[in-house]
Parts: sequence; structure tokens; C-alpha cells
Amino acid sequence: MKPYPEIDIIVPKFSEENGFYTTKQRSEMMSKIKSKGTKPELKLRKVLWKLGYRYRKNVKKLPGSPDIVFAKFKLAIFVDGEFWHGYNWEEKKLDIKTNRDFWIPKIERNMQRDRKNNRLLMEKGWHVLRFWEKEIKNDLLGCISKIVDNIQLVENKGIIS
Repeated sequence: MKPYPEIDIIVPKFSEENGFYTTKQRSEMMSKIKSKGTKPELKLRKVLWKLGYRYRKNVKKLPGSPDIVFAKFKLAIFVDGEFWHGYNWEEKKLDIKTNRDFWIPKIERNMQRDRKNNRLLMEKGWHVLRFWEKEIKNDLLGCISKIVDNIQLVENKGIIS
């Protein structure tokens, strides 16, 4: 039995007409947040490269444009920021004090999109690994180990396409 598709969460446009506001300083800070090439992502890629693993970055042809892709092993890796992707969400959403009507649907939509992209990738036969930025910062070798284990699992099964 196929599950019913999730209805997309609607995120209101962030504008003063919709009752949302921000300071110039906050706006400037937010504009500097990167979606690609973050420090944890670079840290992970650097170690993988030194270990001799070759990959592609931000492959747009795959759902969600994974941060790191091992096409040969059908392995897609995402490095997720805690705020943007809802780490410990049920607790953290209580901490949002301003513009709640924007930020809560925004983060929940991101989480929904992550689930959808995971499902789409797995339906295409891909393995998906997601790491929180703090995981990479606090346990880089553990993250590398998970990636290498996945690659070796595919190699050992002889299912390289």
C-alpha cells in the first residue's frame, strides 16, 4: 500500500506587509549565510579527498542537489545546518521568539523537503547519508567512517553500476 503524499507546507512571504520585520544588522548577517561550501562541508570533503575518494559536489540532476555525490557507489551525502533543517526541532522551535509565523513553517518546509528528497533518491536506488554540521565538527572521523563503510558495503556486494 502506497502512503499518501504529504501536503506541501506553505511558507508566507517574508515582508513587512505580511507582518514580518527584521533589523538591518540581522538582515546583513542572514545574507552572509551560505548554502554551499560551508566550513563543515569543506572539512568533510578535504578528508575524503586526502583518503583518495573522488566525488562530485552539489549535483543538480539529483533531488535536493546533494552536497557530496559518489555516483559510482550511488551515495548521496548532505551536510545540514541545525537551524535550517530542524535539529531537535520540537524543543528548538519553542526558542523562536520573533517572526514565528514565518520561521516555523519555513523550517518545517525544509524538513519536509529533506524527507521528500531522501525518498526520491532511495526510490532511484541511492543510499542517503545526512550529517548535522555539529556532527562533523564534533566527530569528523565518525562521519568519515560511516561514509567509508557505505562505500565498502557497495564495493563488497559488487553492485557498482
